[in-house]
Amino acid sequence: MLEQIKQTAEFLKKKLPGETKIGIILGTGLGNLVTQITEPVEIPYESIPNFPVSTVEGHSGRLIAGKLGGVNVLAMQGRFHYYEGYNMKEVTFPVRVMKAIGIDTLLVSNASGGVNPDFEIGDLMIITDHINHFPEHPLRGKNHKELGTRFPDMSEAYSKDLIKKAKHIAAKNNIKVVEGVYVGTSGPTFETPAEYVYFRRMGADAVGMSTVPEVIVAVHSGMRCFGISIITDLGVPGKIVEVSHEEVQQIGNSVQPLMTLIMKELVVEVSK
Repeated sequence: MLEQIKQTAEFLKKKLPGETKIGIILGTGLGNLVTQITEPVEIPYESIPNFPVSTVEGHSGRLIAGKLGGVNVLAMQGRFHYYEGYNMKEVTFPVRVMKAIGIDTLLVSNASGGVNPDFEIGDLMIITDHINHFPEHPLRGKNHKELGTRFPDMSEAYSKDLIKKAKHIAAKNNIKVVEGVYVGTSGPTFETPAEYVYFRRMGADAVGMSTVPEVIVAVHSGMRCFGISIITDLGVPGKIVEVSHEEVQQIGNSVQPLMTLIMKELVVEVSK
């Protein structure tokens, strides 16, 4: 794996516009943030050595290198999911590569179902913490000390400083944001009503099928992380309705300009 990471990093370094410190992972229906990236260099996943290929609708499957708010970034337009059949090493491989090319800050987004009764469809939830409910841990197996410590501390998986900056940006732009705990599950089924209740009692505010493995590996690598969820459906008793992947994409598309604004301004703040 170390050799694969090195090989992929060397390939990508030649494509970057210069020193790049910020990586972005965009979730379902949230890929349009890349339209804000100037001087873009588009790299399809299938052309990248050792890279998996995204198979989910709403995940375009390409890396975009360029400038966001004048700052060099590397954005994943489409991520990899455990439910697609990839193991956790494959799901999180791009994060390892980002670290190897010098990225030290990771911004992640996703579409998720809200289980907090105070949430509404279309809310933007800043992730303050997560619960790992995946059946496989991304750090399971041999630990390579070159990548991180055997037992990484997760007491601040989501940077309090980045959360503070994002909340300030939202307030300045009159954007409503909520905060909460995200629980990551394997999918691909949406949750049953009983599972929604279970996750709420567990301490979750939103549930989704991504993000947690990537953040675990980023923290293991020494990165600081920021995460934001678009609440695309509600898993609250009395408000649960049939939901489809297409509807999740549509709601994500309708709200993502606000998320894009927060992310863009956060990138500028981080670079100062």
